[in-house]
Amino acid sequence: MITHTNNVGSTPAPLGDSLRPRGPRSTAPSGPASGDTLSTENATQLKAALAQTPAVRAEVVERAAALATDPSYPSGAVIDRIAAMIVRSPDLSNQED
Repeated sequence: MITHTNNVGSTPAPLGDSLRPRGPRSTAPSGPASGDTLSTENATQLKAALAQTPAVRAEVVERAAALATDPSYPSGAVIDRIAAMIVRSPDLSNQED
Protein backbone atom coordinates (compact mmCIF):
# COMPACT_ATOMS: atom_id res chain seq x y z
CA MET A 1 0.00 0.00 0.00
CA ILE A 2 1.23 3.52 -0.83
CA THR A 3 1.08 6.08 1.94
CA HIS A 4 0.79 9.78 0.99
CA THR A 5 3.26 12.11 2.65
CA ASN A 6 1.32 15.29 1.90
CA ASN A 7 -2.11 16.30 3.01
CA VAL A 8 -4.81 14.79 0.86
CA GLY A 9 -6.65 17.46 -1.08
CA SER A 10 -3.96 20.13 -0.77
CA THR A 11 -2.22 21.47 -3.85
CA PRO A 12 1.52 22.11 -3.70
CA ALA A 13 2.74 25.58 -4.68
CA PRO A 14 4.07 25.81 -8.23
CA LEU A 15 7.83 25.75 -8.65
CA GLY A 16 9.43 29.18 -8.58
CA ASP A 17 6.49 30.76 -6.75
CA SER A 18 8.71 31.62 -3.79
CA LEU A 19 10.92 33.65 -6.16
CA ARG A 20 8.07 35.88 -7.26
CA PRO A 21 8.32 39.35 -5.70
CA ARG A 22 5.66 40.28 -3.17
CA GLY A 23 3.94 43.63 -2.87
CA PRO A 24 3.11 46.26 -5.49
CA ARG A 25 4.89 46.11 -8.81
CA SER A 26 7.46 48.76 -9.56
CA THR A 27 6.99 50.72 -12.74
CA ALA A 28 9.74 52.05 -14.98
CA PRO A 29 9.93 55.82 -15.49
CA SER A 30 7.97 56.94 -18.52
CA GLY A 31 10.69 59.25 -19.91
CA PRO A 32 14.47 59.50 -19.89
CA ALA A 33 16.13 60.39 -16.60
CA SER A 34 17.57 63.88 -16.44
CA GLY A 35 21.08 63.92 -17.88
CA ASP A 36 20.60 60.47 -19.41
CA THR A 37 21.25 61.24 -23.05
CA LEU A 38 23.51 59.90 -25.78
CA SER A 39 25.54 62.21 -27.96
CA THR A 40 27.63 60.89 -30.80
CA GLU A 41 29.14 64.29 -31.61
CA ASN A 42 32.41 63.53 -29.80
CA ALA A 43 32.70 60.13 -31.49
CA THR A 44 32.12 61.74 -34.88
CA GLN A 45 34.79 64.37 -34.21
CA LEU A 46 37.22 61.70 -33.02
CA LYS A 47 36.66 59.60 -36.14
CA ALA A 48 37.23 62.65 -38.35
CA ALA A 49 40.48 63.54 -36.56
CA LEU A 50 41.65 59.94 -36.79
CA ALA A 51 40.90 59.85 -40.51
CA GLN A 52 43.07 62.94 -41.01
CA THR A 53 46.02 61.51 -39.05
CA PRO A 54 48.53 59.72 -41.27
CA ALA A 55 49.23 56.07 -40.46
CA VAL A 56 53.00 56.72 -40.49
CA ARG A 57 54.32 60.01 -39.16
CA ALA A 58 57.63 60.74 -40.84
CA GLU A 59 58.94 62.95 -38.02
CA VAL A 60 58.38 60.22 -35.44
CA VAL A 61 60.11 57.60 -37.62
CA GLU A 62 63.02 60.00 -38.14
CA ARG A 63 63.40 60.58 -34.39
CA ALA A 64 63.26 56.84 -33.68
CA ALA A 65 65.94 56.17 -36.28
CA ALA A 66 68.16 58.86 -34.73
CA LEU A 67 67.73 57.41 -31.24
CA ALA A 68 68.42 53.86 -32.47
CA THR A 69 71.80 54.94 -33.84
CA ASP A 70 72.73 57.11 -30.81
CA PRO A 71 75.22 55.13 -28.67
CA SER A 72 74.36 57.21 -25.57
CA TYR A 73 70.64 56.39 -25.76
CA PRO A 74 69.23 55.42 -23.36
CA SER A 75 71.29 57.07 -20.68
CA GLY A 76 72.96 55.13 -17.91
CA ALA A 77 70.55 56.61 -15.39
CA VAL A 78 67.57 55.30 -17.37
CA ILE A 79 69.15 51.85 -17.63
CA ASP A 80 69.81 51.84 -13.87
CA ARG A 81 66.19 52.78 -13.09
CA ILE A 82 64.84 50.07 -15.38
CA ALA A 83 67.21 47.50 -13.85
CA ALA A 84 66.04 48.46 -10.35
CA MET A 85 62.40 48.10 -11.40
CA ILE A 86 63.11 44.63 -12.80
CA VAL A 87 64.87 43.56 -9.60
CA ARG A 88 61.96 44.82 -7.43
CA SER A 89 59.27 43.18 -9.57
CA PRO A 90 57.75 39.89 -8.36
CA ASP A 91 58.81 36.63 -10.00
CA LEU A 92 55.62 35.57 -11.74
CA SER A 93 57.08 32.26 -12.87
CA ASN A 94 56.69 30.90 -9.31
CA GLN A 95 52.95 31.53 -9.18
CA GLU A 96 50.51 28.71 -9.76
CA ASP A 97 47.76 29.08 -12.35
